Amino acid sequence: MMYGWRPYVPVATRRQQALREMAKLKKRGHAVAPVLIEGRAIARTFWGKAWCDNLERYSDYANRLPRGRTYVRNGSVVHLQIAPGEVKAMVSGSDIYNVAVTVSPVPKMRWHSICQDSTGAIDSLVELLQGRFSKGVMERICQQRTGLFPSPDEITLSCSCPDWASMCKHVAAVLYGIGARLDEQPELLFRLRKVDEKELIAKAGTDLPLTKKGPAAQKVLDGDLSALFGLDMVENAPYEAQLPKKQPKPRPGRVRTKKKSAAARKVSTKASARGNSRNR
Repeated sequence: MMYGWRPYVPVATRRQQALREMAKLKKRGHAVAPVLIEGRAIARTFWGKAWCDNLERYSDYANRLPRGRTYVRNGSVVHLQIAPGEVKAMVSGSDIYNVAVTVSPVPKMRWHSICQDSTGAIDSLVELLQGRFSKGVMERICQQRTGLFPSPDEITLSCSCPDWASMCKHVAAVLYGIGARLDEQPELLFRLRKVDEKELIAKAGTDLPLTKKGPAAQKVLDGDLSALFGLDMVENAPYEAQLPKKQPKPRPGRVRTKKKSAAARKVSTKASARGNSRNR
């Protein structure tokens, strides 16, 4: 007796089945988002690894996860979509099965605590999404049951396959597929838990101390700057004084002549008078 179990389907056959199913979905106009794993590592970034590590810490999932790793590596997760509070997926096995994972939102008090404990340790949204922050912040976000990642009692699982277990291999594949998807789009974790990642940055910004002090002593340039940079520098001269003075431009059509002084005009008049007396 098979007790409802379907015959084993080889990996190559499942892959072909997955490709056919994706082609059908595309033909119907559905957006297809398969989970594609390159190599043996399911996740390579902080957020993806942290998600997978969180799953493996709970004994509730220990027995079923290995089969899920095999399925996700083989490309059996045909489609995976993460939305606020839920994940919907399709997995190729003996048939194409529909998987749904519902995740509770982060409790407000817990989220507030995470933001408070991370104050001043995250400088930008880019740094947050790339997982480039201090070890203390990482440990706080990844704390079991009090961090950002869900515990088993915050997750509801379902699959259309005949397996009676709450977590079958298809669900396990989807859970690992979420980790792989977070490698590409870490912001989806915050969407899944129904929190805004920008709040972490905003909280850090509002709590940073304001200061009117000047730059730190080690950041102030001191000493002979002309020798330091190899430049001839004018000391204590205002900027305007260093600019070349503009010469007035002559008006077109007129020729300027120098005005003679009174003494010069007097000498010129006497010379002119003597010249006239000689000519008489």
